[in-house]
Amino acid sequence: MYGGHGKILRVNLTEQKISEEEIPENLFNKFLTGSGLATYYLYKEVPKGADPLGPENALILMSGPLTGTHAPSTGRFCWVFKSPLTGLWGQSNSAGFWGVDFKRTGYDGIIFQGISPKPVCLVLTEDKAELKDAEHLWGKNVFETSHHIKKEFGEKFNTDCIGIAGENKVRYASIMNDLHRAAGRCGGGAVMGSKRLKAIAVSGKKQTRLANPSAFTEVAKKQFELLDQHMFKVTLESFGTNAVIDLVNVRGGFPTRNWQTGVHPNLEEINAPALSDKVLVEPYGCFACPLRCGRKSEIRKGDYKGRKGEGPEYETVGTFGGMCMIVDMEAITMAHYLCNDFGLDTISTGSTIAFAMECYEKGILTKADTDDLELKFGDANVAIELIHKIAKREGIGNLLAEGTKRMAQKLDKGAEKFAMNVKGLELPAYDSRAVQITGLAYAVANRGGDHITAYIQGPTFLDVPFLVIPDSQIKDSFVADPEEVHILVDLENIMTALDILGACKFMGFCVATEEWVKLVEHCLGREFTYEDMFKLGERAYNLARVFNVREGLTRADDNLPPRLLEEPLPDGPAAGKVNENLPAMLDKYYELRGWDKATGKPTPEKLKELGLEECIKDIW
Repeated sequence: MYGGHGKILRVNLTEQKISEEEIPENLFNKFLTGSGLATYYLYKEVPKGADPLGPENALILMSGPLTGTHAPSTGRFCWVFKSPLTGLWGQSNSAGFWGVDFKRTGYDGIIFQGISPKPVCLVLTEDKAELKDAEHLWGKNVFETSHHIKKEFGEKFNTDCIGIAGENKVRYASIMNDLHRAAGRCGGGAVMGSKRLKAIAVSGKKQTRLANPSAFTEVAKKQFELLDQHMFKVTLESFGTNAVIDLVNVRGGFPTRNWQTGVHPNLEEINAPALSDKVLVEPYGCFACPLRCGRKSEIRKGDYKGRKGEGPEYETVGTFGGMCMIVDMEAITMAHYLCNDFGLDTISTGSTIAFAMECYEKGILTKADTDDLELKFGDANVAIELIHKIAKREGIGNLLAEGTKRMAQKLDKGAEKFAMNVKGLELPAYDSRAVQITGLAYAVANRGGDHITAYIQGPTFLDVPFLVIPDSQIKDSFVADPEEVHILVDLENIMTALDILGACKFMGFCVATEEWVKLVEHCLGREFTYEDMFKLGERAYNLARVFNVREGLTRADDNLPPRLLEEPLPDGPAAGKVNENLPAMLDKYYELRGWDKATGKPTPEKLKELGLEECIKDIW
């Protein structure tokens, strides 16, 4: 099989059995590999109503057909599972080098089933797959686990693992690779911990077969030449993802003090120049990536002096610096390191801490509830202490480990009005009251409050149109215009396709869809059109929606937190704005999607069009 190895590994953790199976040709033709095929396996093998932390849930790893090739930024891979945070379709994507090392073992994916009777580590090479005892690793965090595996099995092994947050089933625990790269969202680390799977250590050299390697190389070479001087590349290499902080703040959309305002009063303390001045060592790039948006960093002063690592990225600064109001870059960097080492999603962690701070401010939480801590906005020491408590599920941390939705339900007293999540997934650091179509993107995203599904922030907050679709510019960000909803739908489809291929979504700014189509054609050795690219993403996107509908999701769940709908921004360029016109935007979105307007279900006609006829009986 071109574009992959044509086989997956199946690991039954309950029975401690490993087998391999071929990927059926009809499934590969329909989904390729990546998140599309992983979603198909999840849909077929995880029954309706399965406990996300129980033996019926599957934890599915999948690389893409372009993963590990020499096309730009193709080091990505994904995890798909039923989310313990949302109870819905969960997907988390990561890069670095681990996904390439995994694919070079000769497999395209792994399906983990059941629950191991004891902690185990999967050790995988081209020649052998073994479950090894990991009792001695249980209780260790990510950095120590990764170093220990190299010492035990050899320097050539690269590790994907969980820290103690995953072991303790924190509902937003992440799965970490290459020490600091995170499959962060939706709680995959908790699923991994529930299965007592501590780590996957991989080493291999098997290359991806390309149908037309010389033609593929020529297209890839031209892409690298184009990218070398691209404005987006220059900006990201210079400032990383934090380059956007000032752009978001100047629009009045940088969520501050748990989304009470969209303008940060001390932005110069936490923006990209501040990071460069205070902690940056050098930029860092993932496999085959010329953008080099990663940051190698070191804390050079204060209580955490001497600590080294990577980051912080925009979302960490947005949640801890913005939502929690911490204006100490060294403390934000330390929070980032801790989340990586414990294995915690920085978005959900920072957002949940900010929510707890507002609960304390409003008297919903008191010192009697918080282990005698004063949860005040801006208190870096308290935030750091809470990260420890969350990872250990210790004291007040046990409540915060449940995420903002469950926490608000338990606390009651009006807390749900400012619990900033959609479907249980905490929102990222872009206030949709300042850019209206972002609210729709949050409301409908399959995994919940998510900015990466479509990355609608590009043509809105950042004023950078995507090359992957024509006409992706939003005319007026303050207006919720149903006539612009097609931009969101197109971006969801094409970005899902990039996920499936194993490519970074940042490439969507820089490389046109026609160029991706050429790469796929030369990779697979068959005709692949512009329309095929969109249909690939649309099919997978709809299948994830079907999974959610089967779990009970309805139109009512495609909604936003009350704060965004009812509380106008108090100041800044978007002062007076709430998210407007959501019902009309949803109607247009469902119309363009081919979904029933009353229920939000994909219609039988749409499912037939996408070759998903087998799903009709499950939701109609």
